[in-house]
Amino acid sequence: MADTKQAQITPATTTGTVAPGGVAPFPPFDPAQFTSTLFWLIVVVGIIYALMAKVALPRVEGIVTDRRKAIDADFAAARDARMQADLAAAAHVKALAAARAEAQGLAQKTRDDLNARNAARQAELESGLNARLADAEAQIATTKAAAMTNVHAIAHDTASAIFEHVTGQPADANAIHAALKAASTN
Repeated sequence: MADTKQAQITPATTTGTVAPGGVAPFPPFDPAQFTSTLFWLIVVVGIIYALMAKVALPRVEGIVTDRRKAIDADFAAARDARMQADLAAAAHVKALAAARAEAQGLAQKTRDDLNARNAARQAELESGLNARLADAEAQIATTKAAAMTNVHAIAHDTASAIFEHVTGQPADANAIHAALKAASTN
């Protein structure tokens, strides 16, 4: 069978040398085809290099440049937005501080107004109470004076009734009057 395989290989199908045993070598390893293989390798690599240098690499470089520009624009927009946010935050803090100060001032004014109203009302109530107290003291003094005048008469009548009840005889009005006068001075 090996003879039939060797018979099939003819010098017309091979362009190079035949290896020992009658088998043709793999064409890239065939020294007879080395120069033409090297030539076509250089031509193909040159074409690929030219295509890469003139077509593919400029497109990739354009994409990378566009992407870099977009990223730089995004960073610039982010910086601007951050600065605007910082300015807005500062304005918010300032407005909040102003609102707090205004609220504290308003609260202090309200407290002062309420304290003034309460002081005025308290003074009014105190004057009314003092007037009522003076009236009550005058009424008490009048009632006390009236009661004191009646006390002498009541004491006279009571002493007279007790004396009459105990002794069974009417009491002497002058003696009771003198006894009451002596008791009130002590």
